[in-house]
Amino acid sequence: MFDIEKIRGDFPILNQQVYGKPLAYLDNAATTQKPQCVIDAVNHYYTCDNANVHRGVHALSERATANYEAARQRIASFFNARSEREVIFTRGTTEAINLIASSWGGAHIGAGDEVLITHMEHHSDIVPWQMLCERTGATLKVAPINERGELIMDAFEALLSERTKIVGVVHMSNALGSINPVERIIEKAHAVGAKVLVDGAQAAGHMAVDVQAMDCDFYVTSAHKMYGPTGIGVLIGRESILESMPPYQGGGDMILTVSFEKTEYNDLPYKFEAGTPHIAGVIGFGKAIEYIQGIGFDVIAKREKELLAYATAKAEAFDGLRQIGTAAHKACVLSFVLDQVHPHDLGTIVDREGVAIRAGHHCAMPVMQFFKVPATARASFSVYNTEAEVDSLFVALEKAKAIFA
Repeated sequence: MFDIEKIRGDFPILNQQVYGKPLAYLDNAATTQKPQCVIDAVNHYYTCDNANVHRGVHALSERATANYEAARQRIASFFNARSEREVIFTRGTTEAINLIASSWGGAHIGAGDEVLITHMEHHSDIVPWQMLCERTGATLKVAPINERGELIMDAFEALLSERTKIVGVVHMSNALGSINPVERIIEKAHAVGAKVLVDGAQAAGHMAVDVQAMDCDFYVTSAHKMYGPTGIGVLIGRESILESMPPYQGGGDMILTVSFEKTEYNDLPYKFEAGTPHIAGVIGFGKAIEYIQGIGFDVIAKREKELLAYATAKAEAFDGLRQIGTAAHKACVLSFVLDQVHPHDLGTIVDREGVAIRAGHHCAMPVMQFFKVPATARASFSVYNTEAEVDSLFVALEKAKAIFA
């Protein structure tokens, strides 16, 4: 049975007022709130087990290492990785993409090669590829989207060729909510010999991800959009590819032996985890995964679909509101503009009503350029949100509309 009050009770931050109004937190695409169990796990590490991992023989280090590696095991299982060796901890999605662009791209991309991305990508899946192409002389290709915010698959397939070395594609757009047909994309890319990186930053907290069934080469995501801590994320890569890649950074823990003449690198996954890691973040990430599993994606997806449908119906009935992103297959994001009100003004006004939304380009400027808007307002939903919070948003929008009438 779905018990919204029980779930909301797991998130202490939700029980507060902002400007004298109950907080309605609708900025989940930027970051989700953290359940008490995650907060407790991080606190327990710093209170009881604070020590470095992999390097100590004392009790604290052994406990910290055990909890750190247990989180890796849980995450490997959650994404159905082939082994724990495929689970690389990073600072987040952005660092994971930069790691692939630098390490794999540096070794395999050259002049005349092509990198293919889509028009709906986050800046984190644009800029690293641009930087790689500038260094190597490769060409960046961009697959177009339609007016609903959907990838035009025929155009995407037409851009694939034997020159395409890697495809970077967002699983779920943070700016539009569109969900891409990643399995079909991967199949088509593999047919021409290209590798595929899937940006799962938005998707992984809302739907089950099976990297083996998907058959992607790399899947990347961040903990903080999955009820986990900030500053920690994961790259799940095909082991055979990771083995062949040079290290991204040098330092402690990614080595087996060091001399002034030669360094021998560590095995996977540690080859890509130089230096002291974000130990508390990894442990908190593992607890966040456990929390998601405790609710279940069937429950999460059903609840978020209900909220999106409820909000969409209200948006369609709201005079002067234009939705940006109306894909047939989308999830938990409502992006929009309101006549005569700049999204930044809108964000400020609704904030005074206790409603937290995001206003801006959402690190997706090409999306804004496509829809010919400077920015959008974005409400994004999580399992702990309610219809009453959606109602609060639209009451606040009415006030904004009245101010600028």
